[in-house]
Amino acid sequence: MNIPFRRKFEIWPVVVLIPAVLITASCTKSTAAAGVQRPPDVEVVAVQQKDVPVYREWIGTVDGMVNAAIRAQVSGYLLTQNYSEGSFVRKGQSLFEIDARPFQAALDQAQGQLAQARGQLAQARAQLAQAQAQLAQSAANQGRTQMDVERYTPLAKQQAITQQDFDNAVQNNTAAIAQVEASKAAVETARAQIEASNAAVESAQAAVDAARVNTSFTHLASPIDGIAGVAQVQVGNLVNPGSGVITTVSTLDPIKANFTVGEQEYLTLTRGGVSDLAKLELELILADGNTWPHKGKFSFVDRQVSPSTGAIQLTGLFPNPGNRLRPGQYGRVRAAIGTRTAALLIPQRAVAELQGAYQVAVVDDKNTVSIEQVKVGEQIGTMWVISGGLKPGQRVIAEGVQNARPGMQVTPKAFLDTVESKGAN
Repeated sequence: MNIPFRRKFEIWPVVVLIPAVLITASCTKSTAAAGVQRPPDVEVVAVQQKDVPVYREWIGTVDGMVNAAIRAQVSGYLLTQNYSEGSFVRKGQSLFEIDARPFQAALDQAQGQLAQARGQLAQARAQLAQAQAQLAQSAANQGRTQMDVERYTPLAKQQAITQQDFDNAVQNNTAAIAQVEASKAAVETARAQIEASNAAVESAQAAVDAARVNTSFTHLASPIDGIAGVAQVQVGNLVNPGSGVITTVSTLDPIKANFTVGEQEYLTLTRGGVSDLAKLELELILADGNTWPHKGKFSFVDRQVSPSTGAIQLTGLFPNPGNRLRPGQYGRVRAAIGTRTAALLIPQRAVAELQGAYQVAVVDDKNTVSIEQVKVGEQIGTMWVISGGLKPGQRVIAEGVQNARPGMQVTPKAFLDTVESKGAN
């Protein structure tokens, strides 16, 4: 009975040692595996070579095609606002109304004075007719007395009539002549009165026209079709010609984009004449980085170069359906001004900038990483033109460069742009 019991306790150490050996072997394998690290994964892209358009970009400001400032032309209290701010208004639509009662009263008074002047003109014309009739009668009387003198003269020489009768005939003729002259003066006076009355009528008519214009100025109407802005004056305020702009109406479709270029660049763009600018197809890059879907065209160039900045303003026109673009917005105006042949292209994310220098991580045929300094040119979409430091077909790291070091072995994989992959999905 004692012998089996002893053997049982002798077997336990062997059983305990087996797991220990297995654990030790496992640790040895893990240590060996940890000593051999797998090269990190990176995404690479080959340097492309192709002809690409050369773009230029300029900072632009969006402005309305026509911006009509609405101002008060007369003094008065603002009674009503007849439009919704930011809404589309038509030409001739009333935007504001000023109290018209004082101007209507002035118009009524001017019309009364015009009627009075016209009455005086009619009276002067009647007086002229009366004076002309009096002149005709005086002329007829003078003709009769003249005939008496001519008839009495030979009779007086023959003493066929008394001297008294002859003298009376001469005196009557002299009086008739004087009456004719007086009638002529009356006619001239009547004509002068008509001229004065005509002048009074014209003056009264001008006063009526002015009063009518002032009355019409109490209705502030839009001179164009467009978008009306915020009202700068509230209903009930006293406005006058010196109050400034009450609101502005802008024509927004098409809409202008004003941008400036340097004098040298302007000369380059117009080397074949200003008409070269009309050939440019303009793009507008908005503040959020998106490109306006409608292409623009060149409109005009300013008349002079600014002596203070050495730049000249150019203006492009862009379709603006729905009036989404508004005056005052900033953007970048871009145009293709030529073509660069056999340009080298790599993704922008493959280029790193360090203290003004640009560098890329290159993977050779043995999948070894090296850092190369490069010279960069224009940016075209998500690509960057490389003007020096790379050759066509070289592989550069576009993703995972943070895991790579010069001289390190890497596992290259094809670069898949996140934006492109999202678009493909």
